[in-house]
Amino acid sequence: MKFHRTLFITAIFLVIGAAVAFWLWPQLPARVPSHWNLEGQVDGTMPRFWAALFPMLSVAVVALLSVLLAAVSPNRFRVGSFAPVYFGLMLVLQGFVLVLGICMLLVGAGYPLPMPKVAMLGLGALFMILGNYMGKLRRNFFIGIRTPWTIASEATWERTHRLGGWLFVLLGAVVLIGTLLGMPHVLAFILIVTVALFPALYSYVIYRRVEGPPQD
Repeated sequence: MKFHRTLFITAIFLVIGAAVAFWLWPQLPARVPSHWNLEGQVDGTMPRFWAALFPMLSVAVVALLSVLLAAVSPNRFRVGSFAPVYFGLMLVLQGFVLVLGICMLLVGAGYPLPMPKVAMLGLGALFMILGNYMGKLRRNFFIGIRTPWTIASEATWERTHRLGGWLFVLLGAVVLIGTLLGMPHVLAFILIVTVALFPALYSYVIYRRVEGPPQD
């Protein structure tokens, strides 16, 4: 994906966020719910002004980070070799935070959305998309399964991300379908944490197989 197309899509996201904020502004209370626990209870709020800006600010922060991280990458780990994948993933993240931000405003405006369920459905879809991108990522310091062993070894990076891709797609599908079928959010959260940690441990095992035992 070319950089100017990325900027164009980011601009569309910002316009959508602004349009939704303008539409819902008269319906928003002075304090807008902004955080929910796994039981669906509100445990955090923010002022109406910042809540209205939240979807746009979230998109802008992710977009700015995507540019800055690419610019400061060390020479041997530039994202240029996989720039379409990198910026595509960043757009996916922008879309994810935009949807969550809009749903937050809808709840604040009185629309009965179950935010924990919405968040879990979004995470399920996000992991499925991330999993499909995993095998196309190249070694870098900012995105992917970054452990000392994947950074140190190209073979370890490739094998870890190949496994991670399959696991993330499977995890996303389980979380997505399970949430629709009423799976407890706590269980979904435990699955996410467990599957996210496994590739990191796997990378150590693969590194030792590829590089051999430690040398004194």
